[in-house]
Amino acid sequence: MDTKTPITALDNVVVRFSGDSGDGMQLTGTLFSNLSAILGNEISTFPDFPAEIRAPQGTLGGVSGFQVHLGSGKVYTPGDEADVLVAMNPAALKVNAKGIKKMGVVIIDTDSFEKQDLEKAQFKTDNPFEELGLSETVQIIPVPLTKLTKDSLADFGMDNKSVIRSKNMFALGIVCWLFNRPVDQAIHFLGNKFGKKPDLLKANVKVLTDGYNYGNNLHLNISTFIIDKSHSMPKGTYTSINGNKATAWGLIAAAEKAGLKLFLGSYPITPATDIMQELALRKDVGAMVVQAEDEISGVCTAIGAAFAGCLAATSTSGPGLALKSEAIGLTTIAELPLVVIDVMRGGPSTGMPTKTEQTDLLQAIYGRNGESPAVVIAASSPADCFEFSYMASKIALEHMTPVILLSDTFLANGSSLWKLPKLADMPAITPHMVPAGLKGAYNVAKRDEKTKIRYWAIPGMEGFEHRNMGLERDNQTGSISTQPANHAIMTENRARKIKNVADSIPDVVVEGHADDAELLIVGWGSTKGHLMSAMTNLNAQGHKIALAHFNYIAPLPQNTADVLHKYPKVVVCELNTGQFATYLRSQVENVHLYQCNKVEGQPFNVSELEACFLELINK
Repeated sequence: MDTKTPITALDNVVVRFSGDSGDGMQLTGTLFSNLSAILGNEISTFPDFPAEIRAPQGTLGGVSGFQVHLGSGKVYTPGDEADVLVAMNPAALKVNAKGIKKMGVVIIDTDSFEKQDLEKAQFKTDNPFEELGLSETVQIIPVPLTKLTKDSLADFGMDNKSVIRSKNMFALGIVCWLFNRPVDQAIHFLGNKFGKKPDLLKANVKVLTDGYNYGNNLHLNISTFIIDKSHSMPKGTYTSINGNKATAWGLIAAAEKAGLKLFLGSYPITPATDIMQELALRKDVGAMVVQAEDEISGVCTAIGAAFAGCLAATSTSGPGLALKSEAIGLTTIAELPLVVIDVMRGGPSTGMPTKTEQTDLLQAIYGRNGESPAVVIAASSPADCFEFSYMASKIALEHMTPVILLSDTFLANGSSLWKLPKLADMPAITPHMVPAGLKGAYNVAKRDEKTKIRYWAIPGMEGFEHRNMGLERDNQTGSISTQPANHAIMTENRARKIKNVADSIPDVVVEGHADDAELLIVGWGSTKGHLMSAMTNLNAQGHKIALAHFNYIAPLPQNTADVLHKYPKVVVCELNTGQFATYLRSQVENVHLYQCNKVEGQPFNVSELEACFLELINK
């Protein structure tokens, strides 16, 4: 590196890679974020895909982005505005223009900013920066990425299309230079990605290295940056992980801890498919995966596996959860353990498959015929998808019930730093197996009378032969029953069993000014990082704000009413029109709730949350 180039130390920085769907922005962003994690930075990422499979090249509808926030301290969100934007074409610049910090750095491929490119992006002039009002507010690094990539690979004998597809690696090399990232580590990640394609690996390494050297030799009047290692992390082994992979690994860990086989019966659906794909790769740890012909078949195979004694799971998104609803009701009346993972996306119907929302909450709680209670929990970061996938499995196996785990697109595709846990330190999982004393006297209605949890007998256990079904059963004999009084008893048994789960989940924790807050923020699921950031920022300005974030939703933690009644003002923040607020009003008497809602297919911005909270404080 040129020692004359000034270096600026930063606590945190936000980088956004943006271009066409075919420009490799997701790979580029993933490599850069993984590299930052290996170097000890905290990270939070946000991949933002277009809904179209392949929109016309260079158009606004085809822009794909990957944003990463890295820091030397705690990082809660992918960030609101980018310090550095890599824009591979004019459409990428236009889509992200409002999200660049003042005097931020913009790296552009000048070869993709010709007249026809500007027209595709609906620019009216030949100066996009001036047209967008950015000419005086950003630092531009113009780079002929396409030409330089062609020059770099001139001797490789590759076709023109393959050469151009490699320009994302040239851009990554420049960004590695800009942030003083060691290029040899990036090459290591490329080896993991393209190890089975040596010619492609060699080409990408060449372009990446040339990009790094090009940046090093630019001699621009611009500072490079360095972000120190995070010192806020406990000692341990860390990796970068996305929510879907963490969810899959949580199921694997739970099955191992419970001493059971893991079975996933599922059907591909955006954005949940990666869970099935990850588990299909894990035959080495005994994971069994069936890709069924549709959503209903997927969940029904899982129900069969639960009856047979497996830790059974099914994964889907909102439309699939609707299709699975009758089968989940069957699991409820049959009282079998089942983990249902719903990776929420924009709706209704097929809606916006690649965008994020929290709009399946009431469907998860109530969306079945009859009185069909189920446990509902939600993860709040990509990393803790592991924890709550594990806990969903534990609750299902110990309470003999379906458990619906809510994730969403933001968590599923985003990544964060994750400390690898030790299985020995994870909570014990004790499936509610039938006691040996019931041998010869067992039927499908036998349960623990205190907890109302039905005993689990596995087919093949001598002396515990039984039938299970979707028809109502007699509460004593387990035989089919249509008696009115008996149906009331069985309905109460199933409801009581779910209510008793509250005895084994933790209280909701209040963070911030827990004792004297003038405003309590309430959230659930994936909004935690944004809410935590907004609270922290405003408290640093002298305000008194607290946060109660919910992961356990049905049943609610036992201290929920006390928390909501403690503070003079309470605001519920969620990426829907008010589903959790509606649910809380139905569960807690005499509670007044303000609402802060967003339904745009995008996560909250911290700045918009701060504005909402300040307005309520001053109200």
